[in-house]
Amino acid sequence: MKISLITVVYNGEAFLQECFNSIIAQNHPDIEYLVIDGGSTDKTLDIINQNRSHIDYFVSEKDKGLYDAINKGIRQSTGEIVGILNADDMLASADILGKVASAFSANPAIDGIYGDLDYIHPTNYKVIRKWRSKQTTYHDLKKGWMPAHPTLYLKRELFDQYGTYALDLGTAADYELILRYFYTHKIRAEYLPMLMVNMRIGGLSNQSFNSRISALINDYKALKRNNIPNAMLVLLKKKLSKLNQF
Repeated sequence: MKISLITVVYNGEAFLQECFNSIIAQNHPDIEYLVIDGGSTDKTLDIINQNRSHIDYFVSEKDKGLYDAINKGIRQSTGEIVGILNADDMLASADILGKVASAFSANPAIDGIYGDLDYIHPTNYKVIRKWRSKQTTYHDLKKGWMPAHPTLYLKRELFDQYGTYALDLGTAADYELILRYFYTHKIRAEYLPMLMVNMRIGGLSNQSFNSRISALINDYKALKRNNIPNAMLVLLKKKLSKLNQF
Protein backbone atom coordinates (compact mmCIF):
# COMPACT_ATOMS: atom_id res chain seq x y z
CA MET A 1 0.00 0.00 0.00
CA LYS A 2 1.52 3.27 -1.14
CA ILE A 3 1.43 6.14 1.35
CA SER A 4 1.95 9.66 0.02
CA LEU A 5 3.52 11.88 2.68
CA ILE A 6 3.60 15.65 2.12
CA THR A 7 5.94 18.13 3.79
CA VAL A 8 5.41 21.85 3.22
CA VAL A 9 8.31 24.13 4.09
CA TYR A 10 9.33 27.78 3.90
CA ASN A 11 12.66 28.88 5.36
CA GLY A 12 12.75 25.80 7.56
CA GLU A 13 16.48 25.16 7.75
CA ALA A 14 16.50 24.84 11.54
CA PHE A 15 14.60 21.56 11.82
CA LEU A 16 14.03 20.24 8.30
CA GLN A 17 16.79 17.62 8.39
CA GLU A 18 15.29 16.07 11.53
CA CYS A 19 11.95 15.86 9.75
CA PHE A 20 13.65 14.15 6.80
CA ASN A 21 15.53 11.76 9.09
CA SER A 22 12.29 10.57 10.68
CA ILE A 23 10.90 9.74 7.24
CA ILE A 24 14.07 8.13 5.93
CA ALA A 25 14.03 5.86 8.99
CA GLN A 26 10.55 4.46 8.21
CA ASN A 27 10.42 0.71 7.61
CA HIS A 28 7.36 0.82 5.36
CA PRO A 29 8.56 -0.08 1.83
CA ASP A 30 6.11 1.95 -0.26
CA ILE A 31 6.36 5.66 0.52
CA GLU A 32 5.90 8.50 -1.93
CA TYR A 33 7.46 11.61 -0.39
CA LEU A 34 6.49 15.04 -1.68
CA VAL A 35 8.18 18.28 -0.58
CA ILE A 36 6.49 21.59 -1.42
CA ASP A 37 8.71 24.63 -0.78
CA GLY A 38 7.30 28.15 -0.79
CA GLY A 39 10.40 29.78 -2.29
CA SER A 40 12.77 29.59 0.66
CA THR A 41 15.65 32.07 0.90
CA ASP A 42 17.67 30.38 3.67
CA LYS A 43 19.50 27.04 3.45
CA THR A 44 16.29 25.02 3.06
CA LEU A 45 16.91 24.30 -0.62
CA ASP A 46 20.44 23.07 0.15
CA ILE A 47 19.03 20.63 2.71
CA ILE A 48 16.39 19.46 0.24
CA ASN A 49 19.00 18.90 -2.46
CA GLN A 50 21.10 16.86 -0.05
CA ASN A 51 18.10 14.57 0.48
CA ARG A 52 16.78 14.42 -3.08
CA SER A 53 17.30 10.67 -3.34
CA HIS A 54 14.55 10.25 -0.71
CA ILE A 55 12.13 12.73 -2.32
CA ASP A 56 9.78 11.65 -5.11
CA TYR A 57 8.34 15.05 -5.96
CA PHE A 58 9.70 18.52 -5.23
CA VAL A 59 8.74 22.04 -6.24
CA SER A 60 9.90 25.43 -5.00
CA GLU A 61 7.68 28.39 -5.85
CA LYS A 62 5.64 31.07 -4.17
CA ASP A 63 2.23 30.01 -2.95
CA LYS A 64 -0.79 31.38 -1.11
CA GLY A 65 0.26 29.92 2.21
CA LEU A 66 0.53 26.62 4.05
CA TYR A 67 -2.74 25.08 2.93
CA ASP A 68 -2.35 26.12 -0.70
CA ALA A 69 0.99 24.31 -0.63
CA ILE A 70 -0.59 21.23 0.97
CA ASN A 71 -3.25 21.23 -1.73
CA LYS A 72 -0.50 21.28 -4.36
CA GLY A 73 1.02 18.21 -2.75
CA ILE A 74 -2.33 16.43 -2.65
CA ARG A 75 -2.88 17.10 -6.35
CA GLN A 76 0.53 15.59 -7.17
CA SER A 77 0.16 12.57 -4.87
CA THR A 78 -0.46 9.11 -6.29
CA GLY A 79 -0.65 6.98 -3.14
CA GLU A 80 -3.77 5.30 -1.84
CA ILE A 81 -3.25 7.06 1.49
CA VAL A 82 -2.19 10.67 2.12
CA GLY A 83 -0.59 12.12 5.24
CA ILE A 84 1.08 15.43 6.14
CA LEU A 85 4.21 15.99 8.20
CA ASN A 86 5.16 19.58 8.98
CA ALA A 87 8.74 20.59 8.30
CA ASP A 88 9.59 21.10 11.97
CA ASP A 89 7.85 17.93 13.21
CA MET A 90 8.98 14.31 13.33
CA LEU A 91 7.42 10.89 13.05
CA ALA A 92 7.75 9.44 16.52
CA SER A 93 9.23 6.04 15.56
CA ALA A 94 10.34 4.05 12.52
CA ASP A 95 7.18 1.92 12.37
CA ILE A 96 4.55 4.69 12.09
CA LEU A 97 3.81 4.42 8.37
CA GLY A 98 3.95 0.63 8.55
CA LYS A 99 1.34 0.64 11.31
CA VAL A 100 -0.82 3.04 9.30
CA ALA A 101 -0.65 0.80 6.23
CA SER A 102 -1.42 -2.29 8.30
CA ALA A 103 -4.47 -0.63 9.86
CA PHE A 104 -5.90 0.29 6.46
CA SER A 105 -5.16 -3.18 5.09
CA ALA A 106 -6.79 -4.88 8.06
CA ASN A 107 -9.99 -2.88 7.65
CA PRO A 108 -10.55 -1.75 4.03
CA ALA A 109 -13.84 -0.11 5.00
CA ILE A 110 -12.19 2.71 6.94
CA ASP A 111 -11.45 6.08 5.36
CA GLY A 112 -8.94 7.44 7.85
CA ILE A 113 -6.50 6.74 10.65
CA TYR A 114 -5.44 9.04 13.50
CA GLY A 115 -3.39 8.63 16.65
CA ASP A 116 -1.57 10.40 19.48
CA LEU A 117 0.75 13.40 19.47
CA ASP A 118 3.28 14.98 21.79
CA TYR A 119 4.03 18.70 21.77
CA ILE A 120 7.76 19.11 22.39
CA HIS A 121 10.12 21.97 23.16
CA PRO A 122 11.73 23.23 19.93
CA THR A 123 15.31 22.45 20.97
CA ASN A 124 15.54 20.23 24.05
CA TYR A 125 12.73 17.80 23.02
CA LYS A 126 11.05 18.04 26.43
CA VAL A 127 7.41 17.00 26.21
CA ILE A 128 5.22 20.02 26.98
CA ARG A 129 1.79 18.59 26.21
CA LYS A 130 0.39 15.16 25.37
CA TRP A 131 -2.58 14.86 23.01
CA ARG A 132 -4.12 11.46 23.63
CA SER A 133 -7.09 10.69 21.42
CA LYS A 134 -9.78 8.00 21.43
CA GLN A 135 -12.04 6.01 19.17
CA THR A 136 -15.03 8.20 18.55
CA THR A 137 -17.95 9.03 16.26
CA TYR A 138 -19.05 12.15 14.43
CA HIS A 139 -21.21 13.09 17.44
CA ASP A 140 -18.06 13.97 19.39
CA LEU A 141 -17.33 16.81 16.96
CA LYS A 142 -20.34 18.56 18.51
CA LYS A 143 -18.58 18.32 21.90
CA GLY A 144 -15.40 20.06 20.79
CA TRP A 145 -13.43 16.89 20.01
CA MET A 146 -11.14 16.59 17.02
CA PRO A 147 -8.30 14.23 16.07
CA ALA A 148 -4.75 15.56 16.09
CA HIS A 149 -4.41 16.77 12.52
CA PRO A 150 -0.67 15.92 12.17
CA THR A 151 -1.53 12.28 12.91
CA LEU A 152 -4.33 12.07 10.36
CA TYR A 153 -3.99 9.79 7.32
CA LEU A 154 -6.79 9.75 4.76
CA LYS A 155 -7.66 7.80 1.64
CA ARG A 156 -6.59 9.80 -1.40
CA GLU A 157 -10.04 9.45 -2.99
CA LEU A 158 -11.63 11.54 -0.21
CA PHE A 159 -10.00 14.70 -1.51
CA ASP A 160 -11.61 14.14 -4.90
CA GLN A 161 -14.98 13.44 -3.32
CA TYR A 162 -15.13 16.09 -0.59
CA GLY A 163 -12.53 18.69 -1.55
CA THR A 164 -9.16 19.82 -0.24
CA TYR A 165 -8.21 22.48 2.34
CA ALA A 166 -10.15 25.76 2.27
CA LEU A 167 -7.93 28.79 1.67
CA ASP A 168 -10.18 31.41 3.27
CA LEU A 169 -10.00 30.24 6.90
CA GLY A 170 -6.35 30.81 7.80
CA THR A 171 -4.98 28.33 10.31
CA ALA A 172 -8.45 26.84 10.86
CA ALA A 173 -8.31 25.15 7.45
CA ASP A 174 -7.33 21.83 9.00
CA TYR A 175 -10.15 22.06 11.57
CA GLU A 176 -12.64 22.87 8.82
CA LEU A 177 -11.51 19.89 6.74
CA ILE A 178 -11.87 17.61 9.76
CA LEU A 179 -15.39 18.94 10.43
CA ARG A 180 -16.30 18.53 6.76
CA TYR A 181 -14.99 14.98 6.57
CA PHE A 182 -15.86 13.63 10.02
CA TYR A 183 -19.13 15.48 10.70
CA THR A 184 -20.66 16.58 7.41
CA HIS A 185 -19.69 13.49 5.39
CA LYS A 186 -19.31 11.10 8.34
CA ILE A 187 -16.22 9.30 7.13
CA ARG A 188 -15.19 6.13 8.93
CA ALA A 189 -11.98 6.68 10.87
CA GLU A 190 -10.08 4.43 13.25
CA TYR A 191 -8.00 5.43 16.24
CA LEU A 192 -4.48 3.99 16.29
CA PRO A 193 -3.47 4.00 19.99
CA MET A 194 0.17 4.98 19.62
CA LEU A 195 2.35 8.07 19.63
CA MET A 196 2.64 9.05 15.97
CA VAL A 197 4.13 12.56 15.84
CA ASN A 198 6.43 14.76 17.91
CA MET A 199 5.30 18.30 17.15
CA ARG A 200 7.36 21.34 18.10
CA ILE A 201 5.41 24.05 19.90
CA GLY A 202 5.07 27.47 18.32
CA GLY A 203 2.73 26.92 15.38
CA LEU A 204 1.28 29.61 13.12
CA SER A 205 -1.92 30.01 15.15
CA ASN A 206 -0.02 30.60 18.42
CA GLN A 207 2.45 33.30 17.43
CA SER A 208 0.71 36.39 18.83
CA PHE A 209 -2.43 37.63 20.53
CA ASN A 210 -3.86 38.79 17.19
CA SER A 211 -3.13 35.44 15.53
CA ARG A 212 -4.88 33.63 18.36
CA ILE A 213 -7.95 35.84 18.01
CA SER A 214 -7.91 35.27 14.25
CA ALA A 215 -7.66 31.51 14.78
CA LEU A 216 -10.62 31.63 17.19
CA ILE A 217 -12.76 33.54 14.69
CA ASN A 218 -11.87 31.16 11.89
CA ASP A 219 -12.63 28.13 14.08
CA TYR A 220 -16.09 29.61 14.62
CA LYS A 221 -16.51 30.14 10.88
CA ALA A 222 -15.49 26.52 10.27
CA LEU A 223 -18.12 25.30 12.71
CA LYS A 224 -20.84 27.46 11.16
CA ARG A 225 -19.84 26.41 7.64
CA ASN A 226 -20.44 22.78 8.58
CA ASN A 227 -23.68 23.50 10.42
CA ILE A 228 -22.43 22.36 13.82
CA PRO A 229 -25.12 23.27 16.37
CA ASN A 230 -24.25 25.59 19.29
CA ALA A 231 -21.00 26.70 17.67
CA MET A 232 -19.90 29.00 20.50
CA LEU A 233 -20.37 26.24 23.10
CA VAL A 234 -18.50 23.76 20.91
CA LEU A 235 -15.66 26.25 20.54
CA LEU A 236 -15.47 26.70 24.31
CA LYS A 237 -15.37 22.93 24.86
CA LYS A 238 -12.68 22.61 22.20
CA LYS A 239 -10.47 25.09 24.04
CA LEU A 240 -11.16 23.57 27.45
CA SER A 241 -10.31 20.08 26.18
CA LYS A 242 -6.68 21.17 25.84
CA LEU A 243 -6.34 21.52 29.61
CA ASN A 244 -6.00 17.77 30.14
CA GLN A 245 -3.07 17.67 27.71
CA PHE A 246 -0.73 19.25 30.27
